[in-house]
Amino acid sequence: MPRVSGVEIPGNKQAWISLQYIYGIGRAKSQEILNKAGINPVTKTDSLTEEELNKLREIVDKQYRVEGELRKEINLNIRRLIEIGSYRGTRHRRSLPVRGQSTRTNARTRRGARKTVAGRGQKRGTAKK
Repeated sequence: MPRVSGVEIPGNKQAWISLQYIYGIGRAKSQEILNKAGINPVTKTDSLTEEELNKLREIVDKQYRVEGELRKEINLNIRRLIEIGSYRGTRHRRSLPVRGQSTRTNARTRRGARKTVAGRGQKRGTAKK
């Protein structure tokens, strides 16, 4: 399994799919990187020569922000939004959806499991009148 920018990419898959295992590289960027390196996208990663792998590593490291550097930048952007007190920052702080989604019924992923509130619903043992 070859290593590119600190990530072991799978060797039994095509090169364009293997590159997507790196955080910050998707379909379009993987195709773009392979075009710059002059590598056929459908080649298996195991069959790449050491020279081609070095070319890939060089392109990814010098021209793209990936892995830890990208995660750090995203976290700093979120911290900045929280510090300046913007609407998006307050939504991040409260762990609510940031992009205008409805929260009345959905948003369970963001809000977590339901928290039962006392005093709601029918009481046990009392008959309906």
